[in-house]
Amino acid sequence: MHIVDRRLNPGSKSLENRQRFLRRAKALVQGAVKKSSQDRDIKDVLEGGEVSIPLDGMNEPRFHREGGTRDMVLPGNKKFIEGDRLPRSGGGEGRGKASDPGEGDGEDAFRFVLSRDEFVDLFLDDLELPDLAKRKLADVESTSLSRAGYATSGSPANISVSRTVRLAMARRVALRRPRPETIAELEAEIAESEGARRDELMAQLEALQAKMRRIPFIDPIDIRYRRFENTPKPVAQAVMFCLMDVSGSMSEHMKDLAKRFYMLLYVFLTRRYKHVEIVFIRHTDRAEEVDEDTFFHGPASGGTMVSSALQAMHEIVRSRFRPDDWNIYAAQASDGDNSISDGAVTGRLLTEMILPVSQFFAYLEVGESNGSTFEMPDSSLWSLYQKLRAEGAPLSMRKVSDRSEIFPVFHDLFQRRAPQEKAAP
Repeated sequence: MHIVDRRLNPGSKSLENRQRFLRRAKALVQGAVKKSSQDRDIKDVLEGGEVSIPLDGMNEPRFHREGGTRDMVLPGNKKFIEGDRLPRSGGGEGRGKASDPGEGDGEDAFRFVLSRDEFVDLFLDDLELPDLAKRKLADVESTSLSRAGYATSGSPANISVSRTVRLAMARRVALRRPRPETIAELEAEIAESEGARRDELMAQLEALQAKMRRIPFIDPIDIRYRRFENTPKPVAQAVMFCLMDVSGSMSEHMKDLAKRFYMLLYVFLTRRYKHVEIVFIRHTDRAEEVDEDTFFHGPASGGTMVSSALQAMHEIVRSRFRPDDWNIYAAQASDGDNSISDGAVTGRLLTEMILPVSQFFAYLEVGESNGSTFEMPDSSLWSLYQKLRAEGAPLSMRKVSDRSEIFPVFHDLFQRRAPQEKAAP
């Protein structure tokens, strides 16, 4: 069946132009969202808020007649003649661009409020999860049968005997159906009695038997069937590993940068997967799995051995998260320090144990707030990972030193790329 809309376009407007206008407006809104996200804290970003876009280019296209002469006569005019330019009303305010100081307010902006979901959707609209070759997330979900109470109709194979008997008993008690024991006692008494007493008992027995026939032991209204429903079942699930160096060289500012990146990655994964688990592994010269509060705020002391965190992640994956059932993502944050003797072990664990089972591995090197990513020297860990990337290891690396760099870095890591660019994010 095909439906053809033959309604006329209202008000000299083209529906095709309107769709083009909506697409153009969406691009402007997305640009405003990305710009405002750089100056916000992560909590403010996730709560949505007000954004503004310029009015220039926001007018909907309209059809105009080209050429011809059009004369207009405006009555009551004593000040202007043909060819004069009319000034804007309101003292120069409006959307006109001011040429001199004090002449107008410049370009007006169209302001509106986005909800949390709208804001995150727009921010993540052109991002994608890399390397979903193992298990693509499809719109179609697998389903499984699950119990959903009882029904008054269904297949005889699904009759619930216990629920049926219970309802039948409640109905018999409510209607005062004679019990078989009562009738048996009455029959025994009739056998021993004579005369008028026997006739009275016989009449009573017939009344009880008639009532018993009117109230069946099990009525069709008592029958209940077990009911089942198809419950959506996620076709894939993800686990996110957060690895972070918590030695003395990691300042609170560095931990804050890592936290913002982790939170944004977690929100991103929850938009793509029905079920996401998160595992926190912190390390100095030894690693441990901890809760979120301890991960970011718990005191720790010792040297730095990155291999301990990778070994802990490998053991957790092997014991709790089978790669055949889970999409594994990992994000590591560090200031780049690592023991010189630990480099070979770290490289071997990463290339042989972690990367083969991971969908995505990102390394975020954090620096002090007064520095710049361009001024951050290559650390021992950065140099090691660069060497592994040059050998073909599928890992992503970025440096950040300020809050405003978190979102551009995240966007750069996950932005949609051409097929030939996906091999080296």
